[in-house]
Amino acid sequence: MYHFKIIMIGDNMAGKSSMMYRYRNGCFKHMESTIGVDFCAKSLVMEPGVRVNLQILDTAGHERFWDVILSYIPGSAGCLLVFDLGNRRTFNLIKYRYSAVRAKVHPYSLLFVLVGHKCDREEREVSQEEVEEFASEVGVPYIEASAKTGHNVAEAFELLTHHIYQGLISGEVHLHESWGKIENKNNDQSRLAS
Repeated sequence: MYHFKIIMIGDNMAGKSSMMYRYRNGCFKHMESTIGVDFCAKSLVMEPGVRVNLQILDTAGHERFWDVILSYIPGSAGCLLVFDLGNRRTFNLIKYRYSAVRAKVHPYSLLFVLVGHKCDREEREVSQEEVEEFASEVGVPYIEASAKTGHNVAEAFELLTHHIYQGLISGEVHLHESWGKIENKNNDQSRLAS
């Protein structure tokens, strides 16, 4: 059994809390802005006999909490970068936050998935082409999701989890004793992921 900590980062009101609520409870609820950090746990089967326990951290989007949020990044195996497709400012901010997280973990790395949230809306300020261009430029998978309808919410979390797991299996994720806690209970030892 593995234990992965993943962190959700994005602007205030990008919908991170609603995504986590939908994933945890299977229904939609309009959430108030997160103050600091909230979390939930979820368990997934990667393949027969291999289970991953996820600790998901939903972080506040307000700039005043950014230094606190950065302190939660050590120990994380992956990061969901969430922005609102109907709000260009949230997309511009996620580019900055991506760079800031990369700088925080340097010289190690963190696995990312970019999430265009609120895809149920008809009006968009951010085109699919420009998002895919950014995702390609930084080399991260991209998925569109909606906590309101449930579209691709579980898939976003599971895509990141599979990305981390496959990285461990393939050797893309290099273990390091001072970064990113990933425990393998089958071997009864703690392992650390870059």
